Amino acid sequence: MTSVKDVNPHALINMVAKDLKETKGVKMPEFAAFVKTGSHRERTPDNPDWWFVRMASILRKVYISGSVDVNSLRNYYGGRKNRGVRPEIFRKAGGKIIRVCLQDLEKLGFVKISDNKNGRILTSKGQKYLDLMASNLSKVSPKEIKKEPLEKKVKQEKPKVEVEEKQ
Repeated sequence: MTSVKDVNPHALINMVAKDLKETKGVKMPEFAAFVKTGSHRERTPDNPDWWFVRMASILRKVYISGSVDVNSLRNYYGGRKNRGVRPEIFRKAGGKIIRVCLQDLEKLGFVKISDNKNGRILTSKGQKYLDLMASNLSKVSPKEIKKEPLEKKVKQEKPKVEVEEKQ
């Protein structure tokens, strides 16, 4: 059986994000349309489905790391803050997004709080789900895997304007 570590992480995260959105019924909170992912970012995410991608990425991170807490995930998703002419400095990602994603994954039954209360661990249901997704992804040929976001960007055609000729 194929494991999560054997497949392309980008393709797996996109596949899991699409499945979470369509079949698992996960909803993006209302505040998510207006927030940045951390103080190191200048703008909100461009991808309209960024919430599901982050949730899938967190699920994969819990699978690989074993036990994670919100603070370690804040460090993982953090980045360098642009401070103009001053040197850049590392800033952690926002904790609210990570906390709500972990709570939603708990409601789905994919993660749970560890027994010694030092983070969250993957449940057998979550491991089975990710292994199933990885095996489905390994059956797909590499040519069919696209590095595009969930929603295909539709090219908007310019409306044709007809000009009347004066006689």
